[in-house]
Amino acid sequence: MAAQRSTDVPLDLELLPGVDWSISIVDLGSGQVLASHDPDRLLSTASVGKVFVLIEVAERLRAGTLTSDQPLDRRDVTPVADSGLWQHLRTDVLPLDDVARLVGTVSDNWATNVLIDLVGIDAVRARAAQWAARGSDLVDVVRGLRGPDDPPHLSLGCAADHVDVLARLWAERSTPGSVGEHVLGWLASGMDLSMVASAWHQDPLSHAEETAGPVVVNKTGTNLGVRADVGVLDSGGRATAYAVLANWTENPPGTGRDDVMDALRGIGDALRAALS
Repeated sequence: MAAQRSTDVPLDLELLPGVDWSISIVDLGSGQVLASHDPDRLLSTASVGKVFVLIEVAERLRAGTLTSDQPLDRRDVTPVADSGLWQHLRTDVLPLDDVARLVGTVSDNWATNVLIDLVGIDAVRARAAQWAARGSDLVDVVRGLRGPDDPPHLSLGCAADHVDVLARLWAERSTPGSVGEHVLGWLASGMDLSMVASAWHQDPLSHAEETAGPVVVNKTGTNLGVRADVGVLDSGGRATAYAVLANWTENPPGTGRDDVMDALRGIGDALRAALS
């Protein structure tokens, strides 16, 4: 099958066929669309939807109804494993800011559910509706297994929504106490640079103040048949927001995964070349 192509934009991407894509890449200074493919298409985005939890928490910090140092106890929610670090730590209680940083840095599932328990899933979804006009949403809490009565996805999202969210956060980043300062600060130490962001070959354990290449602030999502990477690349004088979402049928598990990851990295390589 021939590769799909993004259309009518400067950065023409060759996309892996047999994969559902939603892509948007935008220069935040000029507003120029650098790449676009089905940007309004809602797909499963796995942990990318955790950004909406962080936004809701940051909104309440800004309003003064929460404080960064208030203690949160993980025993208030059912333990959940998979991604994250808190499950491996001995302490049951951490300050709110540390819990949010666990979500931003290692996509911590248990920490995510503690924050959802604090603010309420309905509030998170209402906030997502305010920030994401096309329907991107955190649909549910994180679950180890999804039963027939549970929502089938943790989150849904489209590339256009996530670029808009990133643009709004980026515009606020220098305002003390703003939602943008909080959320981008929590995401800045994110350790998953395996997808689009891999093109810049940065240290995933220490890249927040990278001097060689752009500063990368991103959030990824991974599940069976789901890979998603949204973020901002800051080259000092130029900031670029990107959202690249991919869904495919991974049956049996592992089918197509290498090809999709290669395609995501190829998009990053093309973007790096275009920004050079």
